[in-house]
Amino acid sequence: MERQQSEAPVGTDNRADGVVLRFAAGTIEIDGLARESSVLPPSCRWDPRSTCHRAPALAYADLVMALRGAGMAYDDQASSYETLDLGLRIHRKARPFQDQAMGAWMAQKSRGVVVLPTGAGKSHVAVMAIDARRRSTLVVAPTLDLVRQWYDLLRTSFGQPVGVIGGGEYDVQRLTVTTYDSACNHMVNLGDRFGLVVFDECHHLPSEGYAFAARFCLAPFRLGLTATPERTDGREELLHELVGPLVLRCDIVELSGDYLADYETVQVEVEFTPEERQDYDQARGTYRDYIRRMGIRMGKGGAGWSEFVMLSASSEAGQRAMAAYRTQRRLAFAASAKLDYVEHLLDRHKDDRTLVFADDNATTYEVSRRFLIPAITHQTKVTERSHILSGLASGTYTAVVTSKVLNEGVDVPEANVAVVISGSGSVREHVQRLGRVLRKQGDKRAILYELVTAETSETFTSERRREHTAYRRS
Repeated sequence: MERQQSEAPVGTDNRADGVVLRFAAGTIEIDGLARESSVLPPSCRWDPRSTCHRAPALAYADLVMALRGAGMAYDDQASSYETLDLGLRIHRKARPFQDQAMGAWMAQKSRGVVVLPTGAGKSHVAVMAIDARRRSTLVVAPTLDLVRQWYDLLRTSFGQPVGVIGGGEYDVQRLTVTTYDSACNHMVNLGDRFGLVVFDECHHLPSEGYAFAARFCLAPFRLGLTATPERTDGREELLHELVGPLVLRCDIVELSGDYLADYETVQVEVEFTPEERQDYDQARGTYRDYIRRMGIRMGKGGAGWSEFVMLSASSEAGQRAMAAYRTQRRLAFAASAKLDYVEHLLDRHKDDRTLVFADDNATTYEVSRRFLIPAITHQTKVTERSHILSGLASGTYTAVVTSKVLNEGVDVPEANVAVVISGSGSVREHVQRLGRVLRKQGDKRAILYELVTAETSETFTSERRREHTAYRRS
């Protein structure tokens, strides 16, 4: 790809004796302007402690463009990012939607969010962006597994040292990968070191804590990548402020067959045994009675749930209600008929590669013991996890059971069957689990089974998480 000229600040090439910009602990100090200056963007405020204007580092690009627009020279001591001397050493032909994403991103001054399904090649869009801008780049990912994958991809693609921050490592290079947690911890010191920041799985970013990773970074170029930007708290609207506008969105149904494996989803409804039904109805009744009695309204946003948790801890009736809630949830999530059907599916797909998903560790370990298949939870060490996934890829194992930890960050192209025993009502979680088996490989056809216990709260949970177009198609 031919490099394009930057439309945003690129370094300290504007100098004057008057206005001076400095990076200070995640903010930009603007020295040399009158207190009532009308030149600065709204994010800039007068700071009487340091007798200068101050803005979050996020405002760096807008600030510089405002100064340039006013024809004011300035001494940029804030940015210390560098130009990458070398671009890509391995060139892979981009898919049409990847080229479209790049064009749309560049048209928005190299700021924005790209929404592509898992397996469609989001990471290659980032590699193209790094090559186009050739600035010191920080890639932020949610897990150490993904940090490792990004490290390998960048080192192979660019043939130069790649730094890692997190997991006990602290090595800053022109190309660096870190976790969201580490980015929040270190951005006050590193926020001036990068001209491009890539937020992988950027739906994590709008949380109150992680948002600081974006606000304390002055990178004028920003790219967000996700398969599902929507959040249950509605804070996805913050992505426009923290990263940029939505520049491209392609859903699974648009890419399946050509760029993703063709697939189908199957919902399987199972029944309780009479004993399980009795226990469920009794527990559900205790829980619902308490909710009604206390006037708690459950719904989207989590306020009702938070109220229930708080009130339930303050009385014996509340504690009984919480215990009843957990009982009815456990019964619905791990009904005996579900596990019987898992046995049937594992036999039916014994020549395939199957990922079995549960919501909790207890069910995960129960499935592992009953069917003698490896389990991966948050307690599984990185080396053991790597061994298990390599075994699944090679055929040593034909199935693996996991909890939420493999919703993101696992790349097993050979996997073509997903079995969802239980999960949350999150559309994102369900699409992520489907995405785990959609990686294109030959003429592979993928299938996802969703097991739901009839006449339980799972029925409503399933309806919520199947709102995505990927499931309406089936």
